[in-house]
Amino acid sequence: MKKTIHIEPVTRLEGHAKIDIFLDEQGNVENTYFQVVELRGFEEFCKGRPAEEIPRIVTRLCGVCPWPHHLASTLALDRVFNAEPPPAAHKIRELGYCAHMIESHLEHFFVLGMAPDFVVGPKANPLQRNILGVIAKVGMELGAKVIQHRGYAVEIENIIGGKSTHPVFSLPGGVSHPITAEQRKRIRELAEKLVPFCELTLGLVDKVILSNPDYMALLTDKNMYYHNSYHMGMTDDEGKLTFYGGKLKVMDQEGKYIAEFEGKDYLRYVAEQPVEWSYLKFPYLKQIGWKGLVDGKESGLYRVAPLSRLNVCNGMKTPKAQQAYEVFFNKLGKKPVQNSLAYHWARAIEALYAAERLCELAADDDILSKKLRTLCRKVEGEGVGIIEAPRGTLFHHYKTDANGMMIDLNLLVATSQNYGAMNIDVRNVARALIREGKVDQGILNMVEMAFRAYDPCFSCATHAAIGRMPMQISIRDHRGSEIKRLGR
Repeated sequence: MKKTIHIEPVTRLEGHAKIDIFLDEQGNVENTYFQVVELRGFEEFCKGRPAEEIPRIVTRLCGVCPWPHHLASTLALDRVFNAEPPPAAHKIRELGYCAHMIESHLEHFFVLGMAPDFVVGPKANPLQRNILGVIAKVGMELGAKVIQHRGYAVEIENIIGGKSTHPVFSLPGGVSHPITAEQRKRIRELAEKLVPFCELTLGLVDKVILSNPDYMALLTDKNMYYHNSYHMGMTDDEGKLTFYGGKLKVMDQEGKYIAEFEGKDYLRYVAEQPVEWSYLKFPYLKQIGWKGLVDGKESGLYRVAPLSRLNVCNGMKTPKAQQAYEVFFNKLGKKPVQNSLAYHWARAIEALYAAERLCELAADDDILSKKLRTLCRKVEGEGVGIIEAPRGTLFHHYKTDANGMMIDLNLLVATSQNYGAMNIDVRNVARALIREGKVDQGILNMVEMAFRAYDPCFSCATHAAIGRMPMQISIRDHRGSEIKRLGR
């Protein structure tokens, strides 16, 4: 009975990937491979370009997460050029970035992840598991509010970034333009509308998932959607969650911190393992080592993104998000929470925090300052920029020559850091649900839900890891059986 189940392409994510599920003679799952089948070579074709161009180029990595790449790039160049931005510039950067976090989190919550799978239902007809199916379930009024409030976040991005999808405002040493009093007034109006909508979004988690015994059983199951991993996230000087301007901490499976470091030291803590069957590498903790796609304390794999950030921090800086944070851990237990579907809940809490933080920053008189940039003091150097992207911790590591030209880049993105966990979760769910070769569309969607909880973005996650692009060509006969495989 031995055969392979292919899910290609996988759906509701940014980028391209496929899942191969290999069954044994009894029709049970022997192994699974979550393969990333595209390559974006930004680290190569950015070499030889003037360093100041890179923040504008890397936004083209992805239309979903251009803001984190734009800001991580300029944070790296702040250090390369020895140009520490004035306080107002940092606040304006964070102001625009909070709007982006809201936009991105709402998109995944309502369009790609939580709502299609839980509001419509994990086993619903595939033609209904989309935004139109969500609107049919929740009603046109709420659907219109989703579009309207995501539009508010986009408007703030446009005001600050010049363009919402590919911002151009952040420069080495600061930002390109001040915020006017009229713009500030509009940002405050929009921010005050976003807070109650993010509260409504968080309320949907309670209404749809927490109040549904079947969904809660899925959320808390320790055989499916569960990975006993380390967690990494950024915190401020008080240990509170922050997206911008903090240090990284790593927590083990018992809730103990095993590392704390600044972005410039990341190579002392993180390494990457290439494999022949994917363009995406597997980051792991150096102090533990690469042990393969295995679970537990002896595995060097770790996770990032909303769930990891809540695990690692000791609380939230804003009152409503802090209250939601306390409810989260009271409901799910002590840290670290390891249930992968809890990423959806954590994402909604972060959206509320971003909205509250947006209000705080918009009320800060510093953002009206005209002192917005420090001139560059040198052009040759090395710098690392880190930021918490919607999908997790993002590193940009640059080196320039005496002419300010890029000679080396390393982009370590959030999705790659969660890639090991996604593979383990896909394997666990497939093994739990596929028995004796029996499979249907609902089961296959539940397999996809294992990676969808992480909100992955594969178009910015891949790069050449082993010197040149690997290639595999499979030749099959008319029955689909492989008769020859060519590779390099």
